[in-house]
Order: sequence, then C-alpha cells, then structure tokens
Amino acid sequence: MQAETLNCPNCGAGSASDATQCQFCGSRLATIACASCFGMMFIGSKHCHRCGAAAAVREPAGEAIRKCPRCRIEIWPVRLGATPVEECERCLGLWLDIRSFESICASREQQAAVLGGASPAPQNTAEDAAPVRYVPCPKCSQLMNRINFARCSGVIVDVCKGHGTWFDKQELTRIVEFIREGGLEASRQKERVQIEEERRQLRNDQMATARMTRSMGMGVAGGDEGYITGIASARGLLKFLLE
Repeated sequence: MQAETLNCPNCGAGSASDATQCQFCGSRLATIACASCFGMMFIGSKHCHRCGAAAAVREPAGEAIRKCPRCRIEIWPVRLGATPVEECERCLGLWLDIRSFESICASREQQAAVLGGASPAPQNTAEDAAPVRYVPCPKCSQLMNRINFARCSGVIVDVCKGHGTWFDKQELTRIVEFIREGGLEASRQKERVQIEEERRQLRNDQMATARMTRSMGMGVAGGDEGYITGIASARGLLKFLLE
C-alpha cells in the first residue's frame, strides 16, 4: 500500500504519511505506532494506512540503557500494545529480545492460518546496493550475524543468537507481511522438499556403493578398511535421517 499525502500539523506542508520529519519545519511526523504490522503512522492518525489496525498507545517502558547499533545514540524502551520494543528515534530501527520476536512470529502466523493465507509468499527482494556492515548487539556489544529471515524472505536482519534481533527501518513490517502471506509455511515446505531430496540422493549413493563393493569382491575382512568405514558412516547417516 502506498503512503498517503497528509499535512504537517505544525506548518501545514504536505508530507507522506510515513515521513518521519517535515522537510519544511523539521517537526516529527511519523513514528512506529501500529502494534499489528509495526508500520509507521502519521502522528495523530487513528488507523494504520498499511493494515487498517487501530493506532496503539505508545507507552514508555523505562529508561534507555542501550545504544542503537547504527546511530550509537540511546534507544528508548516503549510498549506497542502488548509488545515491548526499543526504538531509535533517529533511524527508527527496532530492537526486540528473543521472546518478543518469537511471540510476534507465532501470533502473526496464527492470523495467517485463520485468514487462509490466500496470497503467495513474496519473492526474494533483498537489495545489494548498500555495502554490508556488521553491527554490534545492543546488549553484549558483539558483532551480530546477518541472516535472511526464513532463508527466503529477502529481509536481511541482524541477529544476536543469545539476546535478540535488530530491525532497520521497516524490516519488521516486511517480515510481518511475509508471515501473513504464508511465507513461513512456504519456507518449511521448501526445507522439507530439500531434506527429502537429500535422503533420496543418500539412498542412491548407498545403493551405488553397495553395488560397486559387490562387483569388486570387497568384504570387511579383506578389503580396504578406510573404504568400508566410509560405507558404514554413510549408512549411519542415512539411518539417522530416516528415523
């Protein structure tokens, strides 16, 4: 959905509904206020222009104790509906701990199941224009891993496996849209197909190895020990995958 054009409440100049600042008077215009899709909303709007959800009441959730990994300024804890997040007021990035992000994913996927997930999962739209930059975890200061969410969403997020995930502007919104359109289930189905293909290939390799062993007249007692050990390892791996 495209952003609407609204007027700045301070100077009256026209601005997009997801513009964070008025280009004429510098007033703050939009902020992350949708507790459903985590999209930006024009301050004063009653409903999200992306998903139609009612604007959430942004409640302060404490003092800033961490810094934005991009801007290096303090990020402020706020609560959007039932979800605690930490937001950078400059770049509008969001920090979510592991539990909060898991809860968002689970609830949005449940919504997708109820609504039927009519739309196909979006294609990979990752952009390579910007240089890759690894940023530190706001909590432990260790460099985070860059991960393509669900391996196929095209949304590259910064993840600290022990503490949480950093979302640059609009990345969490794109992930919520991906989940609601059935992206997680599509990703799981793709992985199931890949695993089944790997199992099939392993069975074929096992049968080919067994045929070659028989044709060469090799037995465990008189054959090459390393070769036989390799066969045993392949069989053990196949048994593990099939269990």
